Amino acid sequence: MAGSRFIPDRGLTARMVTTMTLLGIVYVAFIVALILVGMPWWLVALIVVGFAIVQYFSSDKIALYAMGAREVSPDEAPELHAVVDRLCAMADMTKPRVALARSDVPNAFATGHREHRSVVCATTGLMRRLDTAELEAVLAHELSHVAHRDVVVMTIAGFLGIVAGFLTQMGLRFTLLSGGRGRDSANPALVALAVVAVSAVVWALSFLLTRALSRYRELAADRAAAYLTARPSSLGSALTKITGDIARIPSRDLRRVEPFNAFFFTPAFTKSGFSLSQLFATHPPVQRRLDQLADISRQLGSGA
Repeated sequence: MAGSRFIPDRGLTARMVTTMTLLGIVYVAFIVALILVGMPWWLVALIVVGFAIVQYFSSDKIALYAMGAREVSPDEAPELHAVVDRLCAMADMTKPRVALARSDVPNAFATGHREHRSVVCATTGLMRRLDTAELEAVLAHELSHVAHRDVVVMTIAGFLGIVAGFLTQMGLRFTLLSGGRGRDSANPALVALAVVAVSAVVWALSFLLTRALSRYRELAADRAAAYLTARPSSLGSALTKITGDIARIPSRDLRRVEPFNAFFFTPAFTKSGFSLSQLFATHPPVQRRLDQLADISRQLGSGA
C-alpha cells in the first residue's frame, strides 16, 4: 500500500495475516501427515516448490488465458486505458497492465503477484453496459485489490488448495502402489482412508478461511473505491446493473467463468449453484454492499 492514496484498511491487513498464518499451519500439518504415512519428503517438497514457482510467476498469464483475455494497448482500448490512467493518477500508484476479455458476462478482475506485474481486466460485456462513471468505480474497486495486495494473498490461498488436491492424489497413489509399506506396514486401504480423511479436513478448513477473507476483502475494496472516486452511488449503480444483467446471461456462459468468482467484481452464478453460493459465498450479499455504499454516500454528503 506504500504510496497509494487508497484508504488503509487495518482490518483487511489483520485478516490477511491471520488467514495466511492459519493456512500455513494447516498445510504444514497436511504435508507432515503425508510424510508420516510413507510419502517421501523430497517428493512432497518437489511438488510444493514446483507448484509455487509456476503459480508465482505465471498466475497472471494463466488467469488471462483461462478467461480468453489479452493485454491491450491504448490504441486498441482507449476508453479503458483512459479510465485506468486517471485512477492511477488519483491513487498515486503504478499503472498495471490492461487487458480485455471477449465475454458478454459483465465483470472485471485483477491479478498478478506484484503491483508492477499486476493486470486489471474488464470484459467487453462490462464495457458495453456501464457509463464512464460506473466503469471508473468498478475499476477503482479492482485497483484497490492490487493496492492492498490482497490479489497476492488470494492467489496464494488458491494455490494451496491446488497443491492439497494434487498431494492428496499423489499420496493415495503412492500408498496403494507401495502396498502400505510405510513405517508401520499399515493396511494400504486404511492408510488411503486416513489420507482422504486428513485431506477432507484440510480442504474444509482452507475453504472456510479463504471464503471468509474473500467476503471481507470485497467490502474493503468497495469502501476504498468509493472514497477514492468520491462517488459511491456510481459503484452502487454499477453493482445493481451488473448483478441484474448477469441473471439474464445464458447458464453455459456463466459456467465458463464461475472458477473466477473469487476474483470477480461480482460473482457469476448459474441457477443450479445458488444455494451453496449463499452458504459459502466468495462475496457478501449485494444488499450488504449497497448498504455500505449508502452509508459512505451519506458520510461524504454526496446523496444516495
